[in-house]
Amino acid sequence: MSEIAESCGLVAVLGAPNAGKSTLVNALVGQKVAIVSQKAQTTRARLMGIALEQSPKHNAQIILADTPGIFTPRRRLDRAMVAAAWEGASEADAILLVVDAAKKNRQGLEEILESLKGRPERKLLALNKVDLCPKEPLLVLAQELTQAVDFAEVFFISASTGDGVAQLKARLADLMPEGPWNFPEDQVSDASERLMACEITREQLYRQLHDELPYDSTVRPESYTHRKDGSVEIRQQIVIARESQKSIVLGKRGARLKAIGEAARTELAQLLGVKVHLFLHVKVDENWADAREIYEEIGLDWVR
Repeated sequence: MSEIAESCGLVAVLGAPNAGKSTLVNALVGQKVAIVSQKAQTTRARLMGIALEQSPKHNAQIILADTPGIFTPRRRLDRAMVAAAWEGASEADAILLVVDAAKKNRQGLEEILESLKGRPERKLLALNKVDLCPKEPLLVLAQELTQAVDFAEVFFISASTGDGVAQLKARLADLMPEGPWNFPEDQVSDASERLMACEITREQLYRQLHDELPYDSTVRPESYTHRKDGSVEIRQQIVIARESQKSIVLGKRGARLKAIGEAARTELAQLLGVKVHLFLHVKVDENWADAREIYEEIGLDWVR
């Protein structure tokens, strides 16, 4: 591997909500670095996943900006998320647009295509969830999208099954400029353990209460302490917008909150490789999405 020069670059992963961006980033990295749920706009922060492609041809580090989905913003948090998505595209060595090929409703995609038209970066198209689609409509969709924007290449993939992911990864490695790696070989994300812990709890919150709990909820860190015995003590607050939602999160005699905590703790222990003590409590704050410190915690810029 030593005779092959190192290369390193940034790929901005863009798309509408629920296109499968986070699932694809996890597949490219080879392990989980971004949370996934059926709920739209799950990704809020601009997280970096760090993938390596090492082969007889490549010695590449591919930094993947898993951006929030691009949609029509209504609230301050929405505007900050969309701004972060486009910021992820600036100065990228390539933009990868991920499109849910199985989705009949293309709402929001036209605006993204329009915004991509004038951008100078190399643009690639990944049609995702092809395992759920007949071949003919896929080819028609690819033709329509490449006529709308000058995509250099089109990839037919399934991020969940892995189909086509290796070929896409090898091509992204081809595009990385020669230069030293930005991160150590064993680092898979730029997210702190503290932020990742909150994200994993939030994923469980969405998974277990998908239909019952609205999007107006978040998980905030209170403390993250390394104990002398090597274990980690994590305290977090689940913030909801209305008092009526509290009983939904708690469940009967606190059973739902306990289940969310146990699932998150199990995954965190596996991720961190140490015993985890996770303590959760529920807080009601109808204005949480306007609190400046929320934006700082997840690395978004405060927008008016």
